[in-house]
Amino acid sequence: MCWFRFSLRFQEMVFMQRRNFLWTSVLGTGLTVLPPSTSPQAVAAEAGVPGDLRNKAKLRFSSQLGIIPGTNEEEKLKNMKNWGFEAVELGGIGNNVDNWKKKVEDAGLLVSVFCFGSNNGDLCSDVVEKRQPGIDNLKRQLEGNAKLGGTGVIYVPAFNGQTKLTNQEIHKLLLEFLPEVGKFAVECGTKVVLEPLSRWEAFFLRQVGDAARIAKDCNKIAGCDGIGVMGDFYHMYNEEADDMGAFISGGPLVHHVHLANGPKRTLPGQEEHSFVQGFRGLKYIGYDKFVSFECAVRGDDKETEVRKSLDFLRSEWEKS
Repeated sequence: MCWFRFSLRFQEMVFMQRRNFLWTSVLGTGLTVLPPSTSPQAVAAEAGVPGDLRNKAKLRFSSQLGIIPGTNEEEKLKNMKNWGFEAVELGGIGNNVDNWKKKVEDAGLLVSVFCFGSNNGDLCSDVVEKRQPGIDNLKRQLEGNAKLGGTGVIYVPAFNGQTKLTNQEIHKLLLEFLPEVGKFAVECGTKVVLEPLSRWEAFFLRQVGDAARIAKDCNKIAGCDGIGVMGDFYHMYNEEADDMGAFISGGPLVHHVHLANGPKRTLPGQEEHSFVQGFRGLKYIGYDKFVSFECAVRGDDKETEVRKSLDFLRSEWEKS
């Protein structure tokens, strides 16, 4: 166990040094860190972004309920509305669609996405019999999300230890079943949203550009745009060379964003971590969907800290 902890810490130090080196190399030039022989314009063209869309971009706040103070769900939702949130991000809600619909509407909020996760990795399991029940469950979540007016359901192919399939096998499998699920999502009026994770949580799908390539291929097969992607600032901190380049590489497929400080997944503004570069990328692609808190709150006064974080993020958006 001690060696495992040391190994994780060592990997974290390596990634921080790599990221700092990349930033230091370009601070004097103001350039975005991107692969050799590329530029923001070239990456945008590859991702299908028709030029600079900053005039269409909007900052729209959402949050999972866990960090919001309140004695019950109704009070939490009311607080969110009063503090400037526009939507709530829910987990899988099973058969409670009507109950949640009333709660959210009474609070004057919208639903952004459902955070479905991997369903224990069943959809990409090495045990074939687990796959179809997992697909069926994802479809149920898409139906529920659509009934609540949500924009999508976040899907992770597999967390570490949930499947024995290789990267190549998972990729092939996704191209087999995701197009049909994406078509089903469009019929419902919503989307499947692929989430890249850092290597400490998943060995497959770690960068926004990788997710965008899979989504693009699936959408081409299905003949519709039922698969989108998302970026999480915490996972991007560990896996991407540059936040702006990451979002541009996702282009119009970027459908949701998770907000968290990069190093320790705390509330934005509670650590020395800038969101300006990532927001520049979102502005460039004309992002007008939700940015949602998925993080921890440091301190006992959660209301004060959450409201300070909202002000901090508005300031970062203006700087971008």
